[in-house]
Amino acid sequence: MNITGIIIAAVIVGVTGIIVGMLLGVASEKFKVEVDEKEVLVRAELPGNNCGGCGFPGCDGLAKAIAQGTAAVDACPVGGAPVGAKIAAIMGVEAGGSEKKVAFVKCKGTCDKTRTQYNYYGIKDCKMAGVVPGAGDKACSYGCMGFGSCVAACQFDAIHVVDGIAVVDKEKCVACGKCVAACPQHLIDLVPYKAEHLVQCNSHDKGPAVKAKCDNGCIGCTLCTKQCEFDAIHMDNNVAVIDYEKCTNCGKCAAKCPAKIIL
Repeated sequence: MNITGIIIAAVIVGVTGIIVGMLLGVASEKFKVEVDEKEVLVRAELPGNNCGGCGFPGCDGLAKAIAQGTAAVDACPVGGAPVGAKIAAIMGVEAGGSEKKVAFVKCKGTCDKTRTQYNYYGIKDCKMAGVVPGAGDKACSYGCMGFGSCVAACQFDAIHVVDGIAVVDKEKCVACGKCVAACPQHLIDLVPYKAEHLVQCNSHDKGPAVKAKCDNGCIGCTLCTKQCEFDAIHMDNNVAVIDYEKCTNCGKCAAKCPAKIIL
């Protein structure tokens, strides 16, 4: 074995390693991407669900937007006010104090209250059923089909189909909006967590047509609007709609509703 050859090879390998290391060091400095320290700190406070409920592509996208000042410090619906307060401290601003919201399904047409127009045996998916004439087996074309597209969309186990209609668990809901987007009937809204009175109907039919299809529908009588002293409830295309910014939760509309579809 030629010792000299081994020594020369070792030296060549060592020198090559040193040169490559130096080149990599220079390249890392020349081409490095500057990272905003605030962005890193904000990202560390975000829960990491990557649900998209904030309107950005995951937590990384939201952290970048907050650091750049293009998103509110309390924009994360999962983290809520506690996370918003921590991020506000990082950004050196005050938290907006936005009110917690939850999803709400505008339908009370349970299996025993709504009429059946035919027996549906297709794919158990609301979007699929929506393209079938009649949109499922229930007679009301505005109500919850009960096939659970919203349930499949929820990452937090906060919504389930109970007795033919979707029902939201307020304590689990983080207002990510995935169920809102998934519902082809546009039945789900994000409402204030503290809202005590909600209209459980979305039908735009007139009273007689509503009653012919469902016992739990708004008949458009306008009695609720006449009871409100705060101008917080109005009729919109034959169905009562509450303005939550004006509503004081007095309960007069719910007490007067003959159909009992206001919580």
